[in-house]
Amino acid sequence: MSTLTSPERLCQFFHPKSIALVGATDKSRWSLFTYLNVKSFGGRDGATIHCVHPKHAVVHGQKAVASLLDIEEPVDLAYVMVPTTQVLQVLRDADAANIRNLVILTSGFSEIGPEGSALEREVLEFAESHNQVLLGPNGNGFVNVSAQLTPYGLPITPPLKPGPVGIVLQSGALASTVLTLAQARNVGLSLLVSMGNETMMSATDVMDYLIEDESTKVLAVFLESIRQPKEFECIAKKALAHGKPIVAMKIGRSEHSAKTAMAHTGALVGDDAVNDAAFRQLGVIRVHSLEDLITTAGLLGYTPPLTGRRLGVVTPSGGACDILSDRATDEGILLPEFAPETVDRLKEIVPTFSTVHNPLDVTGFVVVDGTLMRRALAVVSNDPGFDFLLCLTDPPRAEPEDVGPLFDQYGQLRDVIQRSNIPIVIVSNSSIDITPFGRSVLEKFNLHFVGGMEHGMSALGKAVWWHEKYRETKAQSHAYEIPRGPEGRLPAGEWSEHAARAFLAEHGVPVVPGVLAGTLDEAINAANSVGYPVVLKVQSPDIQHKSDVGGVALGLQSEAEVRDAFERILASVKQHVPNCQLDGILVSPMRGDGIEMLVGVVRDALWGPVLAVGMGGIFVEVLKDTSLRVLPVTHNDIRGMLQELRSGSLLQGVRGRTGADLDRLVDVIYQIAQVAVCHAEQLRALEVNPLWVRGSHVEALDALVSIEN
Repeated sequence: MSTLTSPERLCQFFHPKSIALVGATDKSRWSLFTYLNVKSFGGRDGATIHCVHPKHAVVHGQKAVASLLDIEEPVDLAYVMVPTTQVLQVLRDADAANIRNLVILTSGFSEIGPEGSALEREVLEFAESHNQVLLGPNGNGFVNVSAQLTPYGLPITPPLKPGPVGIVLQSGALASTVLTLAQARNVGLSLLVSMGNETMMSATDVMDYLIEDESTKVLAVFLESIRQPKEFECIAKKALAHGKPIVAMKIGRSEHSAKTAMAHTGALVGDDAVNDAAFRQLGVIRVHSLEDLITTAGLLGYTPPLTGRRLGVVTPSGGACDILSDRATDEGILLPEFAPETVDRLKEIVPTFSTVHNPLDVTGFVVVDGTLMRRALAVVSNDPGFDFLLCLTDPPRAEPEDVGPLFDQYGQLRDVIQRSNIPIVIVSNSSIDITPFGRSVLEKFNLHFVGGMEHGMSALGKAVWWHEKYRETKAQSHAYEIPRGPEGRLPAGEWSEHAARAFLAEHGVPVVPGVLAGTLDEAINAANSVGYPVVLKVQSPDIQHKSDVGGVALGLQSEAEVRDAFERILASVKQHVPNCQLDGILVSPMRGDGIEMLVGVVRDALWGPVLAVGMGGIFVEVLKDTSLRVLPVTHNDIRGMLQELRSGSLLQGVRGRTGADLDRLVDVIYQIAQVAVCHAEQLRALEVNPLWVRGSHVEALDALVSIEN
């Protein structure tokens, strides 16, 4: 990362005491909005505004100057709104005036094509050589909520609530949408940045700053692309080590990358699935809506650590109990029953027509007894069988004539939460906006409401997962064993199965025995040597799916059957692929009952080699039950992959079938992964399908290797 965009430099960038609006004019709404934003909020210490325009003496009702060089006091930040062709001159003037920080609102750069890209490079080169830090171009600026500094080009409606969530967006207009949503949900922010083209300052630079920023507890990011995956990986690992969750909405879920077409793995691994896998490995929480982005970040920012999955629920609605039960199941959250002493105490509190179990419906009697929810919650908070509690209630909306009883109610709720030994999360029934009066009550009593059961339960599921990941990372070493690189280059192209199997065997992967036969007599001798029953497979670099061309014969029991199969395979292959390069017929022993798995590696255009593990054989593309990891991986990573499979229970053995020795299976998969890591620079695809498993006996029965030129 550049020292120009280090956290130390960005701290100065985001805390300007004086701001020059370059290109300020009453004719531009961008200019007016930015001026009003900076003027209205002003910063905690009062930020000075300078309007710069070459022809207008007065702009936005205040005296203007013709150039940055005419400002007689130091300027910390220039907010640039001039036409595209004038931006470079503004940078020159800023350099002469010793202005080192610039936001470039102006568009017309790389987003429009080669001509704009050339100009953008020129701007970047000048800034880098003159110690200037740039945000943009083609971005709206930033909103430093903690410091109440708002050089931002779209309207901001007060109040701006400081809080624990830092937001980074690779979007312009959506920045205002997210800001408004945070205000509506009463989620306080530390900093919001609209990145623009990321010519110099990148999204990962700002994320790095937010990790160092004491006022930021959670990062919420909207990503159109991940431009530097290695840099993103470093930042994500740093955030996890610092205990700061990253909640990410990554758009672009289409599967369009050029994967290796002949490998089953390539058909199963899409761009979005790889992003999911990478995020999971890095401890990044992925969401798919702006609502979940803000709700999840807000929950993590305001809630103490969730130390387990055992949830206790207190609500005034039976229907809500059913909804929350269903959603808890979706999220893998447990709803254990209350302890006997808790049941006894609750029966003394709730109406006789209430059934005491978890989730607890205290019933609509809350309308009669306003203390009912609070007293029940206090009892449940002392139950040792829970890791956290959910209290379902709506925030106040309209101000009553007498606010005393309402204040008493929320004051008592606050007291219960503060006295509780486990976190209590307050969730509203639906994702309604919090009214100004409701916001004032929540701020008075320092309460945070999570918006709605649907988004709230999603957020809880994500939060529980993140805290598990964080504890796992703190407890375990994730040092990866990187094998020594190859001594020479591998032959380019698509290898035959025989060559692929020999390659894997050389690297310590157990492979079923096989003899390559060029003639019928050699095939018969090979069958007698390896032992019946046998399998015959055609070998050709031009044929990847051998069964599609009649190139496979299974379960052959005698010399006569081998003779017939040999001739039948040659005739079928000649018919389907008449001009193929034929290396021979591979003869191997036929394996009996066992579990067939797929272990494959393909190269992702963004993240590099990706490991896929799933159930294999003929059902691989039907079931599509696959778990992914970006390489390198550890043994524990592979165990986690096997646990993620929907059909993973088959590995335990079902209906009398022999299960898998999981330690042995993990070892073999790890060895295949290490082969891929060792040859990562050349490897396009590596696939073992099936990997045959019966107890501790694990063998590659078929293999595919594809090498880049």
